[in-house]
Amino acid sequence: MTSASQTHIGYIRDENQDRVGTRQFGENLLLVVCDGMGGERSGSKASSMAIDVFFEHFEEGYTEDMDAYSVRSLLLSSVSAANSVVYTTARMDYQNFGMGTTCVAAFVTAEYIAVANVGDSRAYLLTRETMEQVTTDHTVVHMLMETGQITEEEMETHPKRHMLMKAVGVERTVCPDFFRIDLKEGQTYRLLLCSDGLSGFCSDAEIQEVLQEDVSDTETAQKLIDAALEKGG
Repeated sequence: MTSASQTHIGYIRDENQDRVGTRQFGENLLLVVCDGMGGERSGSKASSMAIDVFFEHFEEGYTEDMDAYSVRSLLLSSVSAANSVVYTTARMDYQNFGMGTTCVAAFVTAEYIAVANVGDSRAYLLTRETMEQVTTDHTVVHMLMETGQITEEEMETHPKRHMLMKAVGVERTVCPDFFRIDLKEGQTYRLLLCSDGLSGFCSDAEIQEVLQEDVSDTETAQKLIDAALEKGG
């Protein structure tokens, strides 16, 4: 099991609000991506704070003999802990009003992958045959599409396409989505966590094409960033 992470400020913002982190737990991996919101300074503060609190809470609660259900509970409570700290911080200083962050986290074992998410940062899973988006975007346009008010094509140009329905730190409590993927023995998998700095500029087909290349994880991460930058991301 190998991993690599990369982040890039892109061409639009003055400050990179994305944060990424990985931790090894024996043979298992914990991966987290957060994308801040609420103004340049507040967005960076929210994502940094959320990822630090998430890891701290997970590490305090983790034991090697945990079963899949216990891991699920720990992932969700780690998101909630991050939410509480960001929410409280935002209300202690008016300059931080409106701060929040997306969060997508995955705990990867040899038998299964557990994923928790809030917002529109995504998890994708690639097998030899297909790539699927594991997570669901918590956005206004996705809600409108699901309720039949707009089409999938209209989502790409809708004026509210970047508006979140849910984020870490915006409300007193948050209810993350949870997904579990049971892995088949002998099957090859590749997991991608990303912010909308990638998925907002590259199509799923373009992302899949890069993930299917037979190169190292580090090279794959760089190729994905290059692809987003080529699109003006």
